[in-house]
Amino acid sequence: MRWLRRLRPSRPRAEDDRWVVVDTETSGLDAARDALLAIGAVAIDANGVRAGDSFEAVLQHDGPTDRHNVALHGIGREAQLAGTPCGEAIAAFLAWAGASPRIAFHADFDRAFLEQAARRANVAVPRARWLDVAPLAAALANEHAHKDRRMTLDDWLALYGIGCATRHNAASDALATAELVLRLRSDAARQRATTLSDLERVARQARWLGAR
Repeated sequence: MRWLRRLRPSRPRAEDDRWVVVDTETSGLDAARDALLAIGAVAIDANGVRAGDSFEAVLQHDGPTDRHNVALHGIGREAQLAGTPCGEAIAAFLAWAGASPRIAFHADFDRAFLEQAARRANVAVPRARWLDVAPLAAALANEHAHKDRRMTLDDWLALYGIGCATRHNAASDALATAELVLRLRSDAARQRATTLSDLERVARQARWLGAR
């Protein structure tokens, strides 16, 4: 896995020392019905990606598998059956992530699947802060044409010239999203938004204006 070039925004406060950028792969779009299949995450700090500070797991799943869904993320039946038991994988992720804020593109989706998987496995989920990259990106876009709720992760990666080794692979998507977060954080710093709280405020304002 390639590592990102290091970007250096303004020095953050203690709350921003370590963020974890998260991506998940699932068997469908409904957290109440579908299964969490994979978790990928990487930590970032003021200097960029924290080398060696990452998490990746394929979860064990023995339920129905949709071939169109498998074609998208590549986690076939054999890989699902050989995965890590759900409770073990969720507990390991939570231990790795610790109290760090969670960052994701369309964060409500990833958060819902992680929390639902934890409930099914009887794993307690500690309270954590989540930041959604989608409205943040829309709020910081320089051109009004990009303030569009239909902009996908692929759209934003293309706009910023960010490559992704393997799309719809949780670890690879998390790494590409992390680079996007670093670019957005650098853009925000020029507007004097340098902390997690600042970025949460910017994202909330974008949601209120319908730009996501």
